[in-house]
Amino acid sequence: MNAIQPSGPSLKPQDPRRVARKRTQRRRHPYRATAIHTTAKLVVNLLLLFAAGSAIAKLLPYYLSQQQKLHEIQAEVQSVEGRVEGLRADLNRYFDPQQAQSVMREQSNRFEPGQRPLILQKK
Repeated sequence: MNAIQPSGPSLKPQDPRRVARKRTQRRRHPYRATAIHTTAKLVVNLLLLFAAGSAIAKLLPYYLSQQQKLHEIQAEVQSVEGRVEGLRADLNRYFDPQQAQSVMREQSNRFEPGQRPLILQKK
């Protein structure tokens, strides 16, 4: 066998005070592993919280600018919708057979056979 390692259990009697002291040391911190584990979890969660907070802080100005652009676009859409409604009403009027004569008079320089043209001149 190896000369450095003891060949078997020590035959020397154990001191009872020393054994009791080892037992109290083990009993003194029974939740040490749990405390370390919980502390590690807290540290990791705080790091994640800090990372999320900094990401939100960086994205907040971009979000606000996008909201402003959205409001501008919505206002423009509302104004264009009013214009579209007017054009749609004109389109319906142009294709209405009952109003075809009046539309033709507005769009061209022709007159009906019984009408006389009225020409205004400056003196």
